[in-house]
Amino acid sequence: MSTGAMAAIEGGVPSVAIYVTVPDKETGKKIASALIESKLAACVNMIPGVESMYWWEGKVETDQELLLMIKSRQSLVNEVTAKVNEVHPYDVPEVISVPITGGSDKYLQWLADSTTGNAAA
Repeated sequence: MSTGAMAAIEGGVPSVAIYVTVPDKETGKKIASALIESKLAACVNMIPGVESMYWWEGKVETDQELLLMIKSRQSLVNEVTAKVNEVHPYDVPEVISVPITGGSDKYLQWLADSTTGNAAA
């Protein structure tokens, strides 16, 4: 295991990647800005060209979306979810988190330093 993964597991700040799909770039930017400005996320990548297929109200739907890849602290997942739900136009926004188990020590430290969950900090 890398030293970055060891730091995240053994004493660093547990971090996550949170995935959220959005209908368009404008919505993605609105959510990203809300998360960054409130220090709930260190970085939000907006990945275009995602085709989603899913069940909705008893039938299969297909939509073109963007995927937001949000990097944050594990301890802020509930606050990130609440902020996404506040801003997102979908009735049931996708908000799922995956633990970051390794990576660059410097990046993981920057992620921790950039996410306090308090815009005044």
